[in-house]
Amino acid sequence: MGKSIFKDLRNNIKENKSTFVVYLILRIIVIAALVVALFRRDFETAYVCCLSLILFLAPAFVEKTFKLYLPSTLEIIVLLFIFAAEILGEIAYFYVRVPHWDTILHTVNGFLCAAVGFALVDLLNESKSIKFQLSPIFVAIVAFCFSMTIGVFWEFLEFTCDIVLKTDMQKDYIINSISSVALDPNNTNKTIRISDIESLIINGNALDVKGYIDIGLIDTMKDLIVNFVGAAVFSVIGFFYIKNRGRGKFAEKFIPRVRKADE
Repeated sequence: MGKSIFKDLRNNIKENKSTFVVYLILRIIVIAALVVALFRRDFETAYVCCLSLILFLAPAFVEKTFKLYLPSTLEIIVLLFIFAAEILGEIAYFYVRVPHWDTILHTVNGFLCAAVGFALVDLLNESKSIKFQLSPIFVAIVAFCFSMTIGVFWEFLEFTCDIVLKTDMQKDYIINSISSVALDPNNTNKTIRISDIESLIINGNALDVKGYIDIGLIDTMKDLIVNFVGAAVFSVIGFFYIKNRGRGKFAEKFIPRVRKADE
């Protein structure tokens, strides 16, 4: 049974050659990384590789399970997103080595989640069995809200992992000034500002940090802001796609649709 499902998923991907080539290349790279990790007994990296291999099957699984057609552009971006987030981000340390890597991924995530949210409502709009018609602006708003909700829940997950599992998913920033009412000795809710922070001492030990460590707040707000940007961009594209039905060629590359009988 398991082999049959995997074969169906693989054939689903093969329907589009460009998608299959990308899938095959990324899969070979991840399997190679998995083998190296097992030889080194690096089980954390091996886990990330196995997770990536499973996630690579997600687009094909969604297509087969829900009888949808995913445009090749959307599938390729999803595959590359998984590779960029898990393999490059976690294993190759791009999150800390490449400036704005996390920002780029969160922007793309906002865009893709808006596309998914848009497709969910648009499929209902197009369904003949469901009497459900929404205006283009309302569909765009729903897509935007769907994307932002996913972004917020992801930040909840990052915060929970950092508190419970003691990870650092909410990456810290080094800043050189702070403003806080907590520093007001008279408790009058007056903002006290400290500028030009150049050193940090914790429990009497001076750390090699030239500033104050912001614990996750800036990272969280930055992620939500760029998610907002990505969601807003696609929502605008989706609005014009519905308003000018049949002429939104760019939007069609990102919007899943129900498979026709002959497909």
